[in-house]
Parts: sequence; C-alpha cells; structure tokens
Amino acid sequence: MKHLSQHPNLVTLKDTYEDANAVHLVMELCEGGELFDRIVARGRYTERAAAAVTKTIVEVVQICHEHGVMHRDLKPENFLFGNKKENAPLKAIDFGLSVFFKPGERFTEIVGSPYYMAPEVLKRNYGQEIDVWSAGVVLYILLCGVPPFWAETEQGVAQAIIRSVIDFKRDPWPRVSDNAKDLVRKMLDPDPKCRPTAQEVLDHPWLQNAKKAPDVSLGETVRSKLKQFSIMNKLKKRALRVIAEHLSVEEVAGIKEGFQVMDTGNNGKINIDELRVGLQKLGQHVPESDLQILMEVGDIDRDGYLDYGEFVAINVHLRKMGNDEHLREAFKFFDKNQSGYIEIDELRDALADEVDGSNEEVINAIINDVDTDKDGKISYEEFGTMMKAGTDWRKASRQYSRDRFNNLSLKLMRDGIIKFGQ
Repeated sequence: MKHLSQHPNLVTLKDTYEDANAVHLVMELCEGGELFDRIVARGRYTERAAAAVTKTIVEVVQICHEHGVMHRDLKPENFLFGNKKENAPLKAIDFGLSVFFKPGERFTEIVGSPYYMAPEVLKRNYGQEIDVWSAGVVLYILLCGVPPFWAETEQGVAQAIIRSVIDFKRDPWPRVSDNAKDLVRKMLDPDPKCRPTAQEVLDHPWLQNAKKAPDVSLGETVRSKLKQFSIMNKLKKRALRVIAEHLSVEEVAGIKEGFQVMDTGNNGKINIDELRVGLQKLGQHVPESDLQILMEVGDIDRDGYLDYGEFVAINVHLRKMGNDEHLREAFKFFDKNQSGYIEIDELRDALADEVDGSNEEVINAIINDVDTDKDGKISYEEFGTMMKAGTDWRKASRQYSRDRFNNLSLKLMRDGIIKFGQ
C-alpha cells in the first residue's frame, strides 16, 4: 500500500504503528458504504451506471499492475465509497492478499474468494490476469444481479469456474447491449493468454463510450437480486435466537460450558482472541478467515463481542439446524395467529426491533426470498428450507475457506477434472 501511489480510487494507508503485540494500520475512513448498497438505494439502475463503475474498477486493476501489484481478491465487498455524497469516489480496499509480481512470474498459492476466482488459480499456475477475470465477474453481476459461476457446493462452484460457460439467456441479458456482452465474454475467457490486459479492457468500445452506454433501466429483477447484497437476512437471525432460547437443558449445558471456558475475563462476553484460544483448547483449530466469519455472523449487535445468546446462536447454526423440533418452535414464534403461515404483518411485528419501521422494502424482500410458491406468506416448509439452506451466495463466498478450496483443488486434480499448471 505504501508502494501504490495516492490514487483517488485506492484506500489510503495513513500511517503504521507497532507495539509489543501487533502492527496497527491507520486507514482512510470510507463512510460511503459498499458498492451494491448504493446501487440498490438509487432505485433505477442502468447499463450506463454499470459501465461507470466497471471503468473505475478496471482503472484500479491497471494502476496496481503498473506498480507490479496483484490484488488477488477483487470482489464487490472490497469497493467502498469515500463519503456519502453523490459524486463520492469509489475506492478499492483490502490488500491483505496482494502480492508484488514481475512480468511473466507465476504463482501457485490458492487465494481469493471462490465466486471471483479465475480457473488458473484452481490449477495453481497464474499471473496478474486473474485480477481482470475477477473484475469481469463483478461486471457480470453488475449487469444481471447474480454471479456467472455459482452452485450450492464448493465443488459445484469450482467445476462451474473450470467449465466457464456464460449464460446470456436469462433476464435481463436480452436487453443488454452487444458491446457489454462482448466485454464480459473477453474478460471471462478461461485462457489467461487470450484475456485482455487491464489497459485493453479500458480501450474496449463499451468503456471508451461509458457515458453513452444505454441509459435504459435493467429492470427490477437486477435490483432485487442486488438487494441480497445489502440486506441481512433478519428473519434467519431472529429465528436462530428463538431456537437458542428453546434448546434443552442438556444441549445448553455443553454450549454453556464451552462459553465459560472461553470467557476468560468472566464478563459474560468473548472477543475474537478469546474465541481463538478457546477453540484451540477444545481441540478445534479454526483458520483465521473462518474465525472472522464466526464473529461476523454471530455478533448481531455489532459491539465486537459475542454474548452468551450470540454464542448459542452460532453453535445452533453450525449444527446445520438439524432438529425439526427446534424449527417448529421458531416457526411458532413468528406464526402468532397459529394459521400455519407467517404472514407479512406477523413478520413486521417480529422484526420491529431489528428493522427500521419505515423500511417496508426489507420486509417485502425477505418474504419475496423465502416465499417460493408466491402466495404472499411463508409456510413451514418454506421456512425450513430457508433455515437449512446455505446462506445467500454472497455470504457463502465469505464462508468458503481457503483451506477447503486448497483441498478441493487437489481433489479435482486427482479426479482428472483439472491438471496442475495447465
């Protein structure tokens, strides 16, 4: 970060301090929120807006590559707006996986986030072209709301990436310009030798004429899909808390004992350091990236600690919601009138303390996501499917650990699906 120039679209490292325990990085404060949050808040969303964002992202890739830096973890969450103004600069953050490279140098370490990972990363033979691929995945999402290569399992994701078949049939692709589709196709070329450089992407007609790209709305479909990026599934979190409150004495005892082991400060809450040490004491060596995820998922009140209720909720979640009796209790909590359905008024009441009363959009989005038969209410079966399914693909992207993807890469090689270095 010191090496990179003070570029307006790169987060600034202000200073560094070292004490006996850590190196502290003082970063520029970006108050404008995540990229997709702002897109959803705007209402109408067009190809022209997607072109403007893509241009900035690829300019970031270009400046990094010019300075011999490969970012290696480009994804929507790693772009924040500098402030809340309409013309705020979009800034790339999180250089934790970045590395210096020389032209022609090859790398073998598996890094990055699965949905944005280039096929050559899985093959353990890659160079700076992977950043262009990741930017191409972001562009695809900007234009249609979902990633080009995704599946319910890690192996499914990896195989989809290796196959690299791009779907241009689903809505809204028929409304997207041929120029935009041409650029997506080129950036997502599975052969890194044929993939354009960042400069070649910037020279593409679609970005050269970004301000003239179609200003026609891409439709509500895209916006509602992008909404999954900006709302936490409040219903699921609330249900976890209800289940935690209805666990049996025996189930609670084991979890409580684990919590007490970790709560070395005896203050009724644990921080990430206590969680790390406590899991090691219990014989569970959790990778640092997964520790961060556990804290992120569990720390509902965002105070930097897990209280007992939050800790129980995590444990329940990790057990994959296997007990239907627990699910019934949670469903009954929401289904106040015992109609056998969770209706919109019941959902509104249940989430009143967690969702801004004026934010009807969040309530409607939750109903829309969970209500698969579109009858306007949530049945027990729909509720159970939601609770037992993985989280939405954005959160799943965070939860796939690099360790597991390393193992998956080896398995794909053993099965002959990919060959090392090819």
